[in-house]
Amino acid sequence: MVLTGDGPLLVEGPVELTLDDGTVVTSDRFTVAICTCRRSRTYPWCDTSHRRRSRS
Repeated sequence: MVLTGDGPLLVEGPVELTLDDGTVVTSDRFTVAICTCRRSRTYPWCDTSHRRRSRS
């Protein structure tokens, strides 16, 4: 398990998580990025929404 500075929690898969409402979700990926900022549109999985967007 790896906790990155401002990013997700990286966990070796497969992973099974139980959410606050009791829902169980699974991922069969080799490495799973779990959202820790709750900005992800695919929560509990990280979709990189924690990254600041900049217009160039």
